[in-house]
Amino acid sequence: MTVLSVKPPIPPEQALLFIEEIRRRLALISLDAEEYFETIQNAADRGITGGRVYDALLLRCAAKSKARAVYTWNVKHFQFLAPHLSDCIRTP
Repeated sequence: MTVLSVKPPIPPEQALLFIEEIRRRLALISLDAEEYFETIQNAADRGITGGRVYDALLLRCAAKSKARAVYTWNVKHFQFLAPHLSDCIRTP
């Protein structure tokens, strides 16, 4: 018999505190409509699908903010999506 361990959902109040802490500590970067469209169009042109499109959007935000580092457990995957950021993509 397999026993599954299920964590209870985070209460909304706790989630809000977490998001407030992120806003306090980090600069939020967003894409405008044109940047968003260009990124998705580029992904489609390259055959990128699924969750990798979200990664491409995150990497576009990293480029927009001139991030000095992008941390991921899948360095090669991110370098494929954004070769121009290869030097700053690293493992945590």
